[in-house]
Amino acid sequence: MDLDLRKLRYFVAVAEHRQFGRAAQALFIAQPVLSRQIRAFEQELGCLLFTRTTRSVELTPAGRQLYDEARRITTVVDSALRRVHEVERGEQRLIIAFSPGLHVSDAIRAFTASHPKVQIDVFPLRWWEQDAPLRDGRAHVGYLRRPFDDSGLRTVPIGHETKVACLPVTHPLAGRHTLTSADLDGEPILDVRTRRTSSLEEKFELIASGQGLALVPLSVAGSYSRPDLVYLPVTDALPVETCLAAPESTCAGPVPDFLDIATATLRRHTGDAEMEVAGTAGPPPDDSGHQGRKSGGHAVRRLTE
Repeated sequence: MDLDLRKLRYFVAVAEHRQFGRAAQALFIAQPVLSRQIRAFEQELGCLLFTRTTRSVELTPAGRQLYDEARRITTVVDSALRRVHEVERGEQRLIIAFSPGLHVSDAIRAFTASHPKVQIDVFPLRWWEQDAPLRDGRAHVGYLRRPFDDSGLRTVPIGHETKVACLPVTHPLAGRHTLTSADLDGEPILDVRTRRTSSLEEKFELIASGQGLALVPLSVAGSYSRPDLVYLPVTDALPVETCLAAPESTCAGPVPDFLDIATATLRRHTGDAEMEVAGTAGPPPDDSGHQGRKSGGHAVRRLTE
């Protein structure tokens, strides 16, 4: 069968709104029309996508699978159409994705100085989809942290980041200067295996409320400082590699030039930051001159200044 993209978009709207009336309003069509289109789509597929009651609309297992697939399909189609229109208008656009805490502004400034006609967009990445936007066309280049699936991608190493432990200011370990992995044995660690969160903000809110601890890259800690959290170096934690990535099929346009310029720029800045962190022994003294308990991520902020 040929997949009807219009019906697929109708399905996605119902799946997201979980109500035919609201989905019809969002699509600017009548509710009876939407209901008929969804029934026709189910008949074409040969399976039920929704279980319907008088009060709710829920996805069936097949519907949940299609919803996951549909979001990728519609994203790829939308990205392809955007690129077609940009070529038709003679535009050059570069979309740069970046992981939380990583900064590409210096690389963008250096690239724009020699390529002023290329339009630049930035794409903040969510932690669970590092490489996905590079594969579905939402981004041309990514500044990422490993691990991620690098199959089919050209990757360029940039540097390494140390990890710090994030814990609530009320935690018994919060008064320490540094920690080791052994200090964290038996502590509830919030990661993808134990508790998947939808955002870093959600994770830090859980930590602050005493639900667990987390190991985060130093730049993430510096970007999400708050007074009820403490960030402490973990002396034996393995560093995290940062790198630039782009699809191997990208060999024309502004991407290769950006990779060359960004590599030199980011390596230089990353090297400076790593030397500064390496030269810092423990958390800095507080305002009274004593190396005491730190709150609000002050140690991280000063390490990355």
